[in-house]
Amino acid sequence: MEKISESTPGDQMPSRRGFGYAVIYGLGALIGAALAIPAALYLFLPPKSRKQQSWVEAGDLSQLQPGTPQEMTFRRLHADGWKIYSEKGTAWVVKTAEGKVMAFAPACTHLGCAYHWDANKADFVCPCHASEFALDGTVLSGPAPRPLDRYETKVENARLWLGPVHQGGETTS
Repeated sequence: MEKISESTPGDQMPSRRGFGYAVIYGLGALIGAALAIPAALYLFLPPKSRKQQSWVEAGDLSQLQPGTPQEMTFRRLHADGWKIYSEKGTAWVVKTAEGKVMAFAPACTHLGCAYHWDANKADFVCPCHASEFALDGTVLSGPAPRPLDRYETKVENARLWLGPVHQGGETTS
């Protein structure tokens, strides 16, 4: 009787077929990881917020007369991924007799229509639904539910800087 030698798998030389399977499984694992890691990062990490300028220069206040609103136009930069674009904005700016500056967002608080300054009535008028607002943004008449929305403002060297918009009725600086 012939004795068959018992051998362990570690004693055998790997075959070509076994090496091929190892290479294929290894490449499959690499491809799976290359697909799974970005997907996991997308699902579990919060996205970066879109960047925009927090303060933007609106204009020169030296020509602004107290008690007479003036519409100022400015440009605000937005970054969306790799693309940076410029957005045109406006604000109604009022200087009080005490020198305080208020800047109002250009949309009526009723339905977002554009309002204008009526010098004859000495108030802001929304032509769409007849809302009227006082010089300080409070509602005088009409269906508008709250005062005009305001920009945060700061003045540096007679230049007006506008910040974020706050809903009418909130306190702003």
